[in-house]
Amino acid sequence: MTARRELVALVGADLLSNLGSRISVVAIPWLVLETTGSPTKMGLVAAAETLPYLLSSALGPPLADRIGLRRTSILADVGSAGLMVAVALTPWIGFGALVALVAVVGTLRGVGDRIKHVMFRPVAEAAGVKLIRLTSVYDGLGRVVTLLGAGLGGLLIWWFGVTWAILIDAASFAVCALIVAALVRPPAPAGAPATATQGYLRALGGGFRYLGRDHTLLGMLLVISALNMVVNASIAVYIPLWVADVLGTPAGLGLVLGAFSAGALLGNLLFTALGSRLRRDLTFAVGAAVSGPPRLLVLALSDDLSVVLAVTFVSGIGIAVVNPLLGVALYERPPADLQTRVIGLAGSLAFAGLPLGALLGGWSVTALGLGPALMAAALFTLVVTAVPLATALRPQPRPAPAEV
Repeated sequence: MTARRELVALVGADLLSNLGSRISVVAIPWLVLETTGSPTKMGLVAAAETLPYLLSSALGPPLADRIGLRRTSILADVGSAGLMVAVALTPWIGFGALVALVAVVGTLRGVGDRIKHVMFRPVAEAAGVKLIRLTSVYDGLGRVVTLLGAGLGGLLIWWFGVTWAILIDAASFAVCALIVAALVRPPAPAGAPATATQGYLRALGGGFRYLGRDHTLLGMLLVISALNMVVNASIAVYIPLWVADVLGTPAGLGLVLGAFSAGALLGNLLFTALGSRLRRDLTFAVGAAVSGPPRLLVLALSDDLSVVLAVTFVSGIGIAVVNPLLGVALYERPPADLQTRVIGLAGSLAFAGLPLGALLGGWSVTALGLGPALMAAALFTLVVTAVPLATALRPQPRPAPAEV
């Protein structure tokens, strides 16, 4: 197999795993609703998967360095497939077992997702593909998968029932493991990873120490974590309430969310074509600033759906550059022997704002009302994104003249 086909196989396996995860996001809560009728238990199951996912993303990579990246990826997907089969059978084994199984699935997925991303770099370099092109294309395809996954999950439940939908999800993980086992052979690293001779805590601490020193990378991660927090608050609370108050029909929810996704897809196409020519720090800062405050301000200040859709579409274009540029930084900046741990910690930190976002969104609306809550969220994102933008807009030092 050529190196490019190997890269396609690896990216395809990762996207297939993500598609299965999106299906389970719909199917598992529906299973809980069918078997218990309890919204509280639906939320508990969602939390039971999210927290272990974040923890294993950060804590699992040192172990993966010892086991081997490819082997860890395969084992994580095989384990996820088997456990999802067990999840489909939980109406017969009880709710407590479901919570435990979902927590283990989240743990395996957190490790498996991060490890596949670590393997992207050596496989892409062997294929002669620029990392910025890879991260941009991957981000665009990931957005398509996100759009399709939830809808596909609903259709599978409608067509086959929730148990078969979860079993199909399990099959997607099994196919992903098979693809990596049969078609992906990342180039061997030049030297043994540091974790081969270090204890676990020392190896994990190396990732933390690196992030503490790399202020540029840490700053990007903090900005993205803050944006993710506000985005989740918007999806879970702000946008549905605005649609209910202003439009009175759930059809508007699909329009607003679709406008953002459509803008992100267009932005991704533009960035894929032009990204290698742009100044990275300024592009990241402008994209983050455009993606956050405007879409919140327009919801707070306007009742005109066409205005909201237009601004939301532009914000989607802005977000399209943020994740690819973070991906390139994660591949290029950390030393090779620290990359697995840094990418794991970065993924955990970037997504840490997600569970907090929905909670803060609900609390802020209850305490302040929708309009003031939106203004407060807009001000928060404005401050967060203004820092990297101000830094990027500073005059760049001129290179010293060459000595004659």
